[in-house]
Amino acid sequence: MVSLSVVKPPQQPIIVRRMRPADRAWAAGVMAASEPWLTLGRGRADALKLLRNRRKQCFIVRAAGERAGFLVLDLNGPLGGYIQTIGVASEMRGRGVGSAALRWAEARIFQKHRNVLLCVSSFNRDAQRLYRHAGYAVVGRLRDYVVAGHDEILMRKTLGPLSIHPKKEPRRHRERGA
Repeated sequence: MVSLSVVKPPQQPIIVRRMRPADRAWAAGVMAASEPWLTLGRGRADALKLLRNRRKQCFIVRAAGERAGFLVLDLNGPLGGYIQTIGVASEMRGRGVGSAALRWAEARIFQKHRNVLLCVSSFNRDAQRLYRHAGYAVVGRLRDYVVAGHDEILMRKTLGPLSIHPKKEPRRHRERGA
């Protein structure tokens, strides 16, 4: 477990741990009753399917001894360091839980990857503001990706390119007659 302190009042310790089977039902309920999942048409069954996917890393975020939120990370495939979902229970929003969960996810991802990527729905202005404040930049827009009329905005926080190549010496042209 990793403990992070929330910087917004009220200060409370944030504990992040692997999601257990009993946590899945709670997290699925949070998803099914919250934006952006309501607008995206993602219900409880969709949430449970995601939370049971063994290729994903699912975590519960606890504050003051209670479930406060959850994270779903995808550290596989070409994107490697992808935050698929951050969810915070409605009664815990505005208390720094989402920011603390984001910092925890970044620290975990940056241990093995040079980039953290995520998508945020075009209508989810609060999340966009959170990510911009945390140093994410927009790198693309997926128009009508999940549902018609709404875009997914691809954002990235980076330590730099995936690989660093030494600069090559520029070719020198031989002068004629030399």
